[in-house]
Amino acid sequence: MNDTAKLVERYLATWNITDAAERRAEIDAIWAEDARYVDPLVDAAGRDAIDATIAAVQQQFPGLVFTPGGDVDAHHDLARFTWNLGPEGGEAIVVGFDVAVLTEDGRIRTVHGFLDQVPAGL
Repeated sequence: MNDTAKLVERYLATWNITDAAERRAEIDAIWAEDARYVDPLVDAAGRDAIDATIAAVQQQFPGLVFTPGGDVDAHHDLARFTWNLGPEGGEAIVVGFDVAVLTEDGRIRTVHGFLDQVPAGL
């Protein structure tokens, strides 16, 4: 597994960390200071906003986990990958596709998220 794939693995794992202090430490470790996460439902600028977004998603989908949906495709400072959100070992309820822009030192600067499959009413 290359460094970019490992970073994406850590990024997805961060969405599953429910301990606030542990989650924040991981966000600080893998996201750039000027980080931004944007998808059709949210535009979170900065680590504080990203942390709050992850916490809100965990509240909206309690007990569900993010898992990779396939291999990471990367070149230069970009990585694209799919992910699933669902019960551990079960069928995904939400499926998405993200494109991450990385810093020169291998951190995440921006994630552009797309939702491919969502529950009705989301």
